[in-house]
Amino acid sequence: MPRLLDAIEIETGQNPSASVIWMHGLGADGGDFVPIVDELGLEAAPALRFVFPHAPMRPVTINGGAVMRAWYDVSFGELEGSSRRTDERGVRESQTQINALIDREGERGVAASRIVLAGFSQGGAIALQTGLRYPDTLAGVMALSAYLPLAESLPQEALAANKETPIFMAHGLYDTVVPLTVGGGSKTFLVGLGYSVEWHQYPMPHSVCPQEIGDIGAWLRKILNA
Repeated sequence: MPRLLDAIEIETGQNPSASVIWMHGLGADGGDFVPIVDELGLEAAPALRFVFPHAPMRPVTINGGAVMRAWYDVSFGELEGSSRRTDERGVRESQTQINALIDREGERGVAASRIVLAGFSQGGAIALQTGLRYPDTLAGVMALSAYLPLAESLPQEALAANKETPIFMAHGLYDTVVPLTVGGGSKTFLVGLGYSVEWHQYPMPHSVCPQEIGDIGAWLRKILNA
């Protein structure tokens, strides 16, 4: 079993009955989305545990080999419509690490069916990679300004337990980092495989916006029966 990733944890009340494991984007860290918790409108919801893991430090090709927190390496041209350039080893290592965090939540009394995987950009890619291949049914998967990595292997590797799991995807109309066409293409691919995807797009760049945060809160309340 891999060493558990360091993470920031926030509990909205005592004895959380559900968990959200939320992965940050390239070059950020687990603290990046902590401020959003108070903006999600979850005051009346059952107690939740938010887990914001820190990605490992690794050299990133697209940033000149600089070492930073990244879920996998990113090369030039990776988003040109094929994931053949994707750092498969890094993606799968991160998948294993997130699996371990899901398993720990189980050990702490939170069933997989009460766990949401979420992430922004690279983190959203790992949420999709992990959630659709996890052997037990999850509450939901959320991918913000992200795309589906290793798409060509998903039909063979997807597990039936999460074929009906709700997926929330959101993207900025003016995103120049992960273009809208890439995120939208991943959504279309998933829908074609029979997944249920709730799609949102907003007039923003590679970021989040207040309307999106409101929609995330509404989605979390819905899937967690809050």
